[in-house]
Amino acid sequence: MVARDHHCAFPGCTRPPVMGHAHHIRHWADGGTTSLENLVLLCGHHHRTVHHTPWQVRLSPDDRQPEFLPPPRHAHPPPVWIRHRARLE
Repeated sequence: MVARDHHCAFPGCTRPPVMGHAHHIRHWADGGTTSLENLVLLCGHHHRTVHHTPWQVRLSPDDRQPEFLPPPRHAHPPPVWIRHRARLE
């Protein structure tokens, strides 16, 4: 996971792997496996964000890199899957 994700995979976050958690894309309670194909590296803050908000995560069908879908926002275009967003300083 660290070799693929390098740091927290959430868009704009660069927290190092030592601060990371293995997030099951498909929750283990729903039959998700603990395998690289079902895991993404997230820092604690973004791990909680993905669990407690409508953010979604997947591995791209093209190259198996993590992608995130933000929650829909009222009166805005539908969200699109994103990989990287410049980090706000």
